[in-house]
Amino acid sequence: MKVILDGMGGDHAPREIVKGAIQAIELIDDEIIIVGQEDAINKELKKGKYKGDRITVVHAPEEITMHDTPVKAIREKKNSSLVVGLNMLKDGTGDLFVSAGNTGALIVGARLILGRIRGIDRPALASIYPDMETMQPCLLVDAGASAESKAQNLLEYGLMGSIFIEKVWNRENPRVGLVNLGAEESKGTSVTKDAYQRLSMSQLNFIGNVEARDVPKGVCDVIVCDGFVGNVILKLTEGVSLTIFKLVKNAITENLKSKIGALFIKSQLMKLKNEFDYEEYGGAPVLGVNGPVMKMHGSSTATAVKNAIIRGIPYAKENVVDIIREEMLDLDVIEEE
Repeated sequence: MKVILDGMGGDHAPREIVKGAIQAIELIDDEIIIVGQEDAINKELKKGKYKGDRITVVHAPEEITMHDTPVKAIREKKNSSLVVGLNMLKDGTGDLFVSAGNTGALIVGARLILGRIRGIDRPALASIYPDMETMQPCLLVDAGASAESKAQNLLEYGLMGSIFIEKVWNRENPRVGLVNLGAEESKGTSVTKDAYQRLSMSQLNFIGNVEARDVPKGVCDVIVCDGFVGNVILKLTEGVSLTIFKLVKNAITENLKSKIGALFIKSQLMKLKNEFDYEEYGGAPVLGVNGPVMKMHGSSTATAVKNAIIRGIPYAKENVVDIIREEMLDLDVIEEE
């Protein structure tokens, strides 16, 4: 299998991208193709003292920055690492595309170049969300690909998230919850009420509405919401967790007695910190397009790149895209006119 890696995407490209590829190649049996500015990437490979033959470079002189307008960038920067990489995935040169680049451009590019799976109205970004009860991660869909969603889209998110968790995480019959103002069926907007009915009538293991306060408790495996709500949940959780860790750090380093006590709980604190660290999870799958695509955080370091590659490989090897395509046909969930 060949992993296509966007060598110019992210705040620390190509340095951290290349370092992550070198770390990953030692742990996998697959190949990695880094797409980007050849001289810069080869320079980093040389710095990393890589001398193997399972990492190759494909030249792409242009770069899509975080400030570029997504649609314009995809149409005008045909020789960018992101566009070249997606086209390589489309033509079968590689089996998985991983990028830390412009999120909007990646979503738009995946939709325009790879195309949507028939029956999927809007692709979604699925983000890993920590579960503080079982310490098993959940999947939040959508994390920001579409700010507004129709009821049918929310049903699609539940379906795609369930398939991903079953095939990639080997979690049978995952529980699907719909983020809402209250647990009652009658709560919410007209969209969430409609989505509730559609999810209830589906073959999914739908457990009903889920309030935001219950999301971190692991009440469901697939957290369904529109991209606006999903992105707010993720960023609020990140902000709260960072604030809590800062307060704890200040408390345990306040005096000598607390410093001594901190030594006994250091390992537990580090374990908890890792649960909230996006770098441990690597990347988020883009679901609903005709090809496996993984999106990494823009500020990803080598650790996140390594983990995104490793965690993304089952996405391709387990044929998740094909299974979603088949499920959409079997369930006769056809795109609304």
